Order: sequence, then C-alpha cells, then structure tokens
Amino acid sequence: MTKIEGLDCILLVDDDNATNYYHNLVITHSGVDTHVQIATNAQQALDFLKNEGEFACKSTFPKPGLILLDINMPGMSGWDFMSQYKFLPEYQKGKIVVAMLTTSLNPDDERRALENKEIFQLINKPLTEEKLLETLKEGFLK
Repeated sequence: MTKIEGLDCILLVDDDNATNYYHNLVITHSGVDTHVQIATNAQQALDFLKNEGEFACKSTFPKPGLILLDINMPGMSGWDFMSQYKFLPEYQKGKIVVAMLTTSLNPDDERRALENKEIFQLINKPLTEEKLLETLKEGFLK
C-alpha cells in the first residue's frame, strides 16, 4: 500500500450504490493507502465536510484530500454541490481536489467544469485504476 501525503480520505459522491462499490474496489485495488468515505447524495457529502447531520460531533473522520463527485444525481446534482461547496470556509475545504465523474457527453458539462476553478478535472465514468492514478499524480505528486 502506498501512502500519499494529503490523501487521508477519498470521498465518493454518487447516488448509485453499484457505482460506489465498483469505484471503492478500484481505489482499493490501486494500492493507495487511504480511507474511502461514501456519500450517496450531495447533501450527505456536504454534511460530511461540515461535520453536520449524521456526521455531527464525529471529528475522528479524516478530511478528504480527493472528492470524486458524480454530476447527475437526483435532488442536488454535482453542480448544485459545487454551488454550496464554494461557500464553505477554507478550513473545511482545506486542499481538497475535486474531480467530477460523468457519463455525460454534453459539451456544456465539460465547459462548466473547465470554467469552475474549484474543479480539478472531469473524468468519464467508469473510474479506472489508470484514471485514478493519473488524477493522484497530477493532484498530489507534482
């Protein structure tokens, strides 16, 4: 297992349990030594970052170094999450790398991701070991 400085946790945000299961396997199989936290909706992910809701008073959770965020989710989408995320205080954001995951071929999604300075990159689903390791290399090992 490889420990990467600044990557104590990866937060997976996707409403599809099968996708979360698969992406968790990819992370585990990659050999990266990190905690994986799964949020099945964007509000749950915000609660995790803010230590609110079910995560209130649970300061033992590691803060994520990487968020893998699905764009299309019911209720609050990945874009809605990013609209709320930008208002978080810096101590809650830390040095988090946000990568959006999508099956969308919509060029508007790519444009929006490129225009948002808080989104590190857009990754086409499914996440693979190669895509993950490239993201980690560019986001943490430069």
